[in-house]
Amino acid sequence: MANPRDDVRFEGIGYKAQTFKIDNSTITYDATKANGSAQVGLAVTFSAAKTVQLVGDGEAVVGKLIQVEADGKAVVQTGGYASFPGGTSAGLTLGKKIVGDLLVAAEGYIREVATATAAELGVARGQIVDASDTAEVWVNLDA
Repeated sequence: MANPRDDVRFEGIGYKAQTFKIDNSTITYDATKANGSAQVGLAVTFSAAKTVQLVGDGEAVVGKLIQVEADGKAVVQTGGYASFPGGTSAGLTLGKKIVGDLLVAAEGYIREVATATAAELGVARGQIVDASDTAEVWVNLDA
C-alpha cells in the first residue's frame, strides 16, 4: 500500500475568494464552458474599480479566476494556495514572488518577478511553492 504522506497537496489551504465584475473583453461568460468561461483558471488583475481582467506581462496578480456568471460577475480566489499556468519561458523559481506573464500573446499566466525591475517589485505578491509542472504552478498568495 502506498504511503499517503507521500501525496503532498495544496488544494483548499487558506482559500479565500471575492466577487468582482468582469471586463467582458479579456474575460467573457460562455454557458457551454466549465464554470462559465474558457478563461477559468487563469490569473487576473484589476481593470477598473471592482472589475477584473486577465493579467498582462509584469502586472499585479489579484488572484485566480474560479467562476464566471451570466450577470457579468466572477468569483476570484484572492488568498490561500492557488495553482496558475506559467507563461512562455517563464522563470518559476521556488520562493520567488509572482507577476503576470503571457503565453505567446495570451494573457492570464504567471512568472517570477524580475527583481531588477522596480515596477514589478512594487506589484509582486505570493510565493512559488511548487513549480514542478509549469501548467500548474502552486503559489501561496498570502506569503
